[in-house]
Amino acid sequence: MSTTVAVLLACAACFALKLVGYLMPARWVSGPRTSRITTLLPVALLSALIAVQAFTTGRHLVVDARLAAVVVALGLLRLRANFIVVVLAAAAVAAGLRALGWG
Repeated sequence: MSTTVAVLLACAACFALKLVGYLMPARWVSGPRTSRITTLLPVALLSALIAVQAFTTGRHLVVDARLAAVVVALGLLRLRANFIVVVLAAAAVAAGLRALGWG
C-alpha cells in the first residue's frame, strides 16, 4: 500500500467517525453520567500524557530535570502565576539542571 492510499484511507475513516457522531441520537449522549465523563476525560488524558512525557524514556522510568521542571510548574500554577511565566520558569529550571549535568 502506498503512502497516498494510506492517507486517503485514514481521511475516509476520520470522516466516517465524525459522521457517526453527528448521526447518533441525542438521547444516547445526553445525561448526567455522560456529561461528567466527557467533562473529566480531557483532564485525565492530559495528565497521562504529562506523566508519560515527564517520567519515562523509552520503556524506562526516569527521574531527571523534567521532574524538577514539572514540580516548579505545578508550584507556580498553584500560586496562579501567568502561563507564560510558568512555561519559562519550568524551561529555565530544566535547562539549568541539565547544564549542571543532571539529566
